[in-house]
This record gives sequence, C-alpha cells and structure tokens, in this order.
Amino acid sequence: MPLMPKRVKHRKCQRGKIKGKATRGNRVSFGEYGLRSVERGRITAAQIEAGRLAVMHFLRREGKLVIRIFPHKSVTATPTETRMGKGKGEVSHWVAEVKPGTILFELSGVPEERAVAALGRVAHKLPIRTKLAHRRAQA
Repeated sequence: MPLMPKRVKHRKCQRGKIKGKATRGNRVSFGEYGLRSVERGRITAAQIEAGRLAVMHFLRREGKLVIRIFPHKSVTATPTETRMGKGKGEVSHWVAEVKPGTILFELSGVPEERAVAALGRVAHKLPIRTKLAHRRAQA
C-alpha cells in the first residue's frame, strides 16, 4: 500500500518551487546512520516504499529503519492523447518534496558496514543524489 495522507484540505495543489536548504529534519535523530539528500527534488511514494523494501530484504529484520519523509503533495496528470484545456487532471500520485540536507532514512541496531550497504541500496532507488550521515555525539 503506497504512502499517502489520510485526508487533505485541498485535493489538487500547484507545483511550486523547492527553495533553500533544510533547516528542519536535517540531523540524525532516531538512528545511528542516516541517508542525507544532497540535492532538491520530489520523491514519490513508490520510490520511498521501494527503498524500504530494499533495506528490509537486505537486513532480514535486523536493526530498525525509520523513514523521515512523507509524501504530502499530490501530483496530477491528464490522460494521454487528451486535448489542451478541460481543466486540471486527476491526482495520479503523491510526492515528498525534499530540500538539500534533509535526512530521508535512518538506521540503527546494525554494524556500520551493514548500514552503509543497506543505505546504499536505498540510494539506488531514489531520483536524487544522497550521502551517508552519522549521528554526532551529544556534548
């Protein structure tokens, strides 16, 4: 079942621009290792689910995975071979808008080399460039 909101105020929303760097959700908080976005973009619910499945299959129920992004924004599309006009299309899928620096996935309870390999598999499923992030020691 793909991720999507239970209810929204407006079913169809405009595209908009993704500006700036992430000021929230940019630190590893729930795990030891994280996957940080390097560039801005839109990640679909299907891509998030594909990343989750790749990690769970690789780790075989070992460790804990936390998904830090959620697809709140709807994307509409009109059917192919439809003429211009006739209004905005129906909602086709949901996306999460990601800024540079956003932590996408977090992993804990596994050794570092296993975590790096698992998060590398997630990175292959995503349409944006990412890098590995570690939890900083709290001083």
